Order: sequence, then C-alpha cells, then structure tokens
Amino acid sequence: MSSRVPDIPGDLVPFEAVHALRSTVAKMCGLSHPKFPGSQPVSFTSNDLNKLESKNFWVAEKSDGIRVLFLVLPNPVANEQYVYLIDRHNDYRALSGFFFPHFEHPSMPLRESLIDGELVIDVDPRTKKETLRFLAFDCLVVDSVNIMSKTLDKRYGRLKQQFHRPYEKMMQQFPGMGADQPFQILVKEVALSYNADQVFANIPKLQHGNDGLIFTCASTAYVPATDENILKWKPPSENSIDFKLVLRFPPDARDPSQPDFLAKPFFALHIWDGDDRERGVAKYSAYDEMVVGDEEWEKMKLDGEQIDDRIVEVHWDAEREGWRMMRFRDDKPAGNHRSVVDKIINSIADGVEKDALLARSPSIRAAWKARAGQPNTAPAPAQAPSSSSHSQHRGPPPTSSHPPQPRPLTGTRYGSLGTSVLSKVAGPGVVCGMQR
Repeated sequence: MSSRVPDIPGDLVPFEAVHALRSTVAKMCGLSHPKFPGSQPVSFTSNDLNKLESKNFWVAEKSDGIRVLFLVLPNPVANEQYVYLIDRHNDYRALSGFFFPHFEHPSMPLRESLIDGELVIDVDPRTKKETLRFLAFDCLVVDSVNIMSKTLDKRYGRLKQQFHRPYEKMMQQFPGMGADQPFQILVKEVALSYNADQVFANIPKLQHGNDGLIFTCASTAYVPATDENILKWKPPSENSIDFKLVLRFPPDARDPSQPDFLAKPFFALHIWDGDDRERGVAKYSAYDEMVVGDEEWEKMKLDGEQIDDRIVEVHWDAEREGWRMMRFRDDKPAGNHRSVVDKIINSIADGVEKDALLARSPSIRAAWKARAGQPNTAPAPAQAPSSSSHSQHRGPPPTSSHPPQPRPLTGTRYGSLGTSVLSKVAGPGVVCGMQR
C-alpha cells in the first residue's frame, strides 16, 4: 500500500527552551551528549541469514511513516504531565490532551518515560477515513527507570505492561478523552524471526504503507545510533537511499557564465560526509545522478515547489540503470552517511529475495529451539535456494570489493557552476516558476 508521510503534530519547542529538554533526555538515557538517542537499523544482506540463525531475533513489519520518540515528563507542581514528540532532527514538539496513569497507582501520573515508535496514517479501506496513530515498538525509559541495558523481550514487556496497558484501560473507561488527543497510541505486534511468513501474510491487511520488515535481536541492549543487531529487510529492488538533491543547470548559450534556468537540469545526488565541526554545517560531496524523464521534469515544474537542496529518497532502477526518485524526505535532517550508503549499496547487490528469506525459516527455527533446549517439531529445513533466488538484477556492485564510483557532475557535462547560483540562500527565489 502506498502512503504519504504524516506531518508531525504538536507545537515546536523554541530554540531557547529545547536545550534543557535535550539535556534532560540525555540524563534519562545515561548519555554524555544531547543528540537524538534513537537507534538506527542496518540494511539486510545475505550474510544476515546466518545472523538470524546464530541469535534470537523478533520480526515486525516496517511501517511507512515517520520515526519519532515519545517523551513523558511529570509536572512536579500539578498531578499531570508534559508530553513531547522528538523527531530525527532532534526537534521537540509539545503535545496536549494526553495523560498516562501509573501502572501501580492509576490516580498518579507515570513518571519520566521515553518510548520509541513511528507515526503512520491509517486509512479505512471502506470509509477512506484517515487516522493518525503512533505505533510503539520499544522503550528506553519507563517510570524513571532506564532499561536500555535490558534485552528486547524485557523492554517490550515493560512497554506493554507499564506504559500502554494502563493507558489503554483508562481510555476504555473514559473514551471521551480521545477527542482531545492528536493521535491514537498502539503497540506494534511482533513475531519470532522464523515466523516471518505470518508477518508477510498480514501486510495486505494493514491500513498504512509498508516498507519491508525489521528484525531486532531479542537478546541485546538498546543501542543509540546505528545498531548492527537491527536489520532492515526489503526486496533488493526496493532498497532505498537518502541523498541531498542538487540541481545543476547547463550554461546559457548566450552567456556561458550563467546557467540556463529554462533548460532541464542535471539532477545531482550528493552524499553526506558528516558534519563540519568547525563550521557547524553538514558536509556533502557529489556522488551520482538521479534519472528524471522529460515528462517528470515538466510535472515537477508544474508542482511549483522547491526541488533542489532537499533530501530525496531514491531506489536503483535496474532497467534504466540509474537512481529513481521515490519521494522527498523533509523529516530527515540529512541524507544517509557515506558509510550507510556503502552498506545499502551492498544490500542492493547482495540482497535477499522474499523466497530466499522464507526458505531459511525452518533452519532458523531449529537453531532457536536448540538454544532454548526445546525439541524442534517443525518440518525438516527446506533445501537452500540456488543463487537464482537472490537478486539477479543489474545494479551497483557490492562496496566490499568494488566501491561505486561517483559520476562526474561538472566539467564534462555543463562546466563549472558557482555554488551560490544554486544556493537556497543566495540563489534566485524563483526558477522556472518554482519557489526555491
């Protein structure tokens, strides 16, 4: 199911007040920095099939929405709470209408809690009514207790028993409270890794978009930033990368020193190389090209929105042998880091198709049961699929042996263009009728 990315509700906390909140969250999580504390997955490759056999993983559908953290802080003056959403920009938005009762003393408010999840738009297939929902799948802190060092099964248990179940019971007793809340709160359903077929079977029933599967190790702690034990699976042809899109217009025939803004530009994809600590800005470098047809370009112009200097999600089109646009990702503060891009490219070239993933389920189950000292009553493992079961499309080579070479974006194409001409700040406000 295709979907649109929801807007994040709430009132943006002003800059002068957000520093204190970030410091509070860092202290809650036991971190030495005030950065976004959420974990990030890595892309699934064929080697991860062995990882699923060697460790216990849980699996869930990967919703197509916006990743956020849900923060609950008690108000020491009154018997109430402050509630915020934290996005990947590490911006905070204050919410109203929520109250979370304590799991042991329902008349009292739950204390400091930090919940991991994502916002999705569910669409009723019959009425077409849209409902914004927060799908919780993990937690870092519950009732002022940091549980990041605990295993996933323990964290998930507290998420349900100490955070959601008391809230759910309250909502059943007082259903009118929902009218004042900006969205509904649910806990995402999970399955054991060898039951991935059940998750696949349920995807068509979802009311929101799906973006693959997420495998999370059940026996490891919660890790801020990139976690090698959280695996993001997609069919190889659907793996995507976030770049910064930069338009490069050809020189004007009458004045080669100036760009021709009436011509179709070169759609440059720039890769994030990290932040320049001295200047405090993100560093990007030219990486590749996004393929855009003439009709697509005409539609972009008619849409009348800014195109360049935005984060764009692209996928590899094997037939056209190029990157194709999926959507803009204004919810992300930067494109994928170079190290992440290398891994995703490797996942595209060394990806695992759905049939190959499911074919390993019996052996994954057998290994799981063996670790638990339980008999394996499932059918004998199916024969391992041949290489034809893996990705057989043409695409970027694995980065481990053949790093992708960026294509030249200037010089051989249009000559050197001054960056200020295309700058969002210093460039023209309107190009080809589009607001920049």
